[in-house]
Amino acid sequence: MPIMTVRPLCLATALAGSLALAGCAGNSTGLGLNLVSQEQLVELGQQDWQRLIQSTPATTNASYQRRAEQISARLLRAASLDPAGWEVRVFQGKEANAFALPGQKIGVYEGLFQYAKTDAQLAAVIGHEIAHNLEGHAAERVSTQMATDAGTSILGAVAGASGVGGSEMIAAALGTGAQYGLLLPYSRNQELAADRAGLLMMARAGYDPQAAIELWQNMKQAGAEQPTFMSTHPGTADRIAALQKLMPEAKAAYKPS
Repeated sequence: MPIMTVRPLCLATALAGSLALAGCAGNSTGLGLNLVSQEQLVELGQQDWQRLIQSTPATTNASYQRRAEQISARLLRAASLDPAGWEVRVFQGKEANAFALPGQKIGVYEGLFQYAKTDAQLAAVIGHEIAHNLEGHAAERVSTQMATDAGTSILGAVAGASGVGGSEMIAAALGTGAQYGLLLPYSRNQELAADRAGLLMMARAGYDPQAAIELWQNMKQAGAEQPTFMSTHPGTADRIAALQKLMPEAKAAYKPS
């Protein structure tokens, strides 16, 4: 179903109604809202990517960059996508995190390599983030943030629906850094969908899906130095158990390279 574009007046009505829905739904489920067009998302993703490039240096570790590019390419091909259209960059930083933006951008922070010991474990994270992107969670996340924010934010979104103010608020929900959308957790439904799609993607790309569980075990053992990735993705035994339930389907799709 195509993402709809709404005019400011309609947006105000939609957001007001969505507030009531959000109050009932809580944080455990996605609202399935689409208040921004794909074109707007891509534009905002491009803007956020440029902001990040300007503020965060690229890694000087050629091995990190090469691994991220090669793994991303295999995952994208497994999802029937052309890797040539995607830009992959490893950023300096201790954050154990990765993201995939609308507009075909994949970012990985150096800190993730501390926990993703193998290519398969790194593929588990990148595949999960690509899956969020392909499942349309960016649009839902931005729209839900617009709908559930305070009333002043709603007014700001309406006033800036076609200007800078609205764009900044939406961009903040896309998720490219610790001070932006990464602090906004995905819903349980979105996480489950990305887990399943990500596992199948990595399995079809020739990466053992069991590595996803190994990765979460590595992160869980981080203890007090909890990785940023875990702050927005449930890193509990329940999460590992959920992955284990998905494992038979993923193993069936596994094609060792």
